[in-house]
Amino acid sequence: MIDTLIFDFGNVFINLDIENGFKESLKTLGISLISEDIIATNELYETGFITTDEFITFYAEKFPYLNRNQLVDLWNIILKDFPKHRLEFLKDLKSSGNYRLILLSNTNELHIEWIKANISFYEEFKSYFDAFYLSHEINLRKPNRDIFEFVLNQQNAKPEQCFFIDDNANNIKTAKQLNINTWHIIPYKEDVINLFSTQKHHF
Repeated sequence: MIDTLIFDFGNVFINLDIENGFKESLKTLGISLISEDIIATNELYETGFITTDEFITFYAEKFPYLNRNQLVDLWNIILKDFPKHRLEFLKDLKSSGNYRLILLSNTNELHIEWIKANISFYEEFKSYFDAFYLSHEINLRKPNRDIFEFVLNQQNAKPEQCFFIDDNANNIKTAKQLNINTWHIIPYKEDVINLFSTQKHHF
C-alpha cells in the first residue's frame, strides 16, 4: 500500500523548457558543446559544494563578454510558469491526509531565488510538504542512489510503499532499482494532477 508520494519539482509542478533553454544557452555562450569543466561546475553547484558567487565567477571568467546579470538570466532561462491548478491539487492532497508528501529536486540557489521572486505562492507550495529536499541543501543529487537512500532513511520509509514522480528517465531507473514505485511523467503531455487516474493501478 502506497503511503508516501515523492515528487520532483521541475516539469512536475513548475514547467521547464530545457531543450530550447539549452540551445539558447549554447548560442549565447558562443559554444557548440558543453565542456567537462562546465558539467563538473554545474554539478558542484547543484550539490551545494560551491557558492553562487563562485559559480557565477567561473562563468564570468570563462565567458568575459557576458556580465554577471546576463549569466544569471541565462542560467534561469529554462524556468517557466507554475500552473495554479497543480498547487490546488497538492493542497487537496495534503488536506486528504492519506499520504506523506515529499519533494525531491535537483536544483540550486539561483533557481530557487528566481522561483521565490516570480512564483507568488512558493511558500504556500512548500508548506504542503512533510519534507522538502533540495539537492544543493542536502549535498546529494539524482540519479545517484545515495539521495534516494537518504530520503528513505530520513523518513523511515519502505521503498515498496513509496511512489516517485519524475520527468527524468535516469532518476526513475535508480528509484526502480530500489523497489520504489514510479511514474516517468512526460512534460506537456501528462499532468501530475491526473496521478490517480493515469496511475490508478498503483493505488
